Amino acid sequence: MPKVTMNINGRARSTEVENRTLLSTALREKLHLTGTHIGCDTSQCGACVVHVNGKAVKSCAVFAVELDGATIDTIEGQAAPDGSLNVIQQAFKDHHGLQCGFCTPGMVMSAAALLKDNPKPNEAEIRDYLEGNICRCTGYQGIVNAIMAASGQAVPAIAAE
Repeated sequence: MPKVTMNINGRARSTEVENRTLLSTALREKLHLTGTHIGCDTSQCGACVVHVNGKAVKSCAVFAVELDGATIDTIEGQAAPDGSLNVIQQAFKDHHGLQCGFCTPGMVMSAAALLKDNPKPNEAEIRDYLEGNICRCTGYQGIVNAIMAASGQAVPAIAAE
């Protein structure tokens, strides 16, 4: 089996993978980084989003062997060095951007990518960017509010809250 070395969350990590091993599987089963969730294995739900060389990627849609030498950031690398929540994670907590938590890692990683490219997105831009992420619990408004708050913008008052 080929050996793949990736820089994951700032640390060089190597593992042997079959050519057909998806990045999501390599992260979870070979490298024991289980924060990346596998919801569909068909690139539909977004629960498996990670950053590959700075871009949001659905890890169930790319082979690990293709990423030898790549820089990978996962949900495990999002917290501050002392283990406290980062701004996006704290905003998800504060604005009810999660319920069951299954989609949360992918949502947080997508939000981080969005805010890197667009530091002050409006609600429509957030909803458009999250189109590839499915949440079956929240109704999305809490997620949108969390991303607005994480970007430093005022969160609009919503009658349903």
